[in-house]
Amino acid sequence: MKYEIATLRGDGIGPEIVDEGVKVLRAAAAAVPGLDLEFNQLAGGANHYAEHGELAPESTWKTMESAHAILLGSMGHPDIRMPDGTEAQGHFIVNARKKLGLYAGVRPIKLYPGARGVDPEQTQVDLVLVRESTEGLFASFGGGAEIPGEVYADTMIVTRKGTERVARHAFDLARTRPGRPLDGERRVTCVDKANIFRSLAFFREVYDGVAAEYPDITADHALVDSFAMLLVQHPERYDVLVTENMFGDILSDLAAALVGGLGLAPSGDIGDDHAMFQPAHGSAPDIAGRDLANPVATIVSGRMMLDWLARRHRDDSLHAAADLVERAVVRTMESGALTADLGGDLSCSRFGDEVAATVRRLAAAAG
Repeated sequence: MKYEIATLRGDGIGPEIVDEGVKVLRAAAAAVPGLDLEFNQLAGGANHYAEHGELAPESTWKTMESAHAILLGSMGHPDIRMPDGTEAQGHFIVNARKKLGLYAGVRPIKLYPGARGVDPEQTQVDLVLVRESTEGLFASFGGGAEIPGEVYADTMIVTRKGTERVARHAFDLARTRPGRPLDGERRVTCVDKANIFRSLAFFREVYDGVAAEYPDITADHALVDSFAMLLVQHPERYDVLVTENMFGDILSDLAAALVGGLGLAPSGDIGDDHAMFQPAHGSAPDIAGRDLANPVATIVSGRMMLDWLARRHRDDSLHAAADLVERAVVRTMESGALTADLGGDLSCSRFGDEVAATVRRLAAAAG
């Protein structure tokens, strides 16, 4: 079957890392009989806004909606801003989440071979943060209340529907995982500030109602301030985390430090009918065009995309391709083939070449 992938290369290092992600995905598709991935390159992003006065043409939004999935490179530039002073890329991402109903921001945090986190002795890091992506404090994005130059107010919005669906996504995800590294227990942790804010006490209440539907999964809670410390000290205690939008935004970047930084942090914005996959890091304009970026997060985001498509379309060829990509990344990094940020000497494109070649070798060995 042919799957159309709406592809936006983005800004800064975005085009470089997307090219390597596509390279690896093409290698995986070629290795799996009957699988065809068509990458449809679309316009959009901060540079497009600077040149045309729009975040993306209408044709991009329509193709994103009709495609089987969306692959997105890093977007944005600190000097390219909207009239209200905010960066252009944030408007593209938030609008995409709203237009396509992408309510679950899924951020896997996994320690790959050759990577070193803030604690070099810590090897048991394999968790997923699920961030509610359409409500919370971000509900005020582009809105809120203001007295220009004097007062600005943003409101946190928590709804029953929004919380129920993201909580269910977290519990369903936990059922597919091996459990927390500490002991293999499948666990979902609600991270909130329910002791202070009524909206987050409600978030926890709704979460508890959903948890009751999953007796096979351990459910617990944590307050976001103390949890930030515990996450760094004992990441092996955690399996799946579910949070309000802003808390998830902050905690996912903190968690990336446990596995070597944002260059190793993939993400997916997932809804009932659409999904968008991209690295969690920014566009790093200071190294753009120099072939220095680490493409791991983009390559693994592509693997997440294959997994999501496989579940949605019940297509085992996609599962096989996703498995090839994941094993190839692990095997490549185990061999010591690393980019400069991890102490290696490979450029962005050479790392992509190595992973694609490993995909082919693994497929040939499997016969």
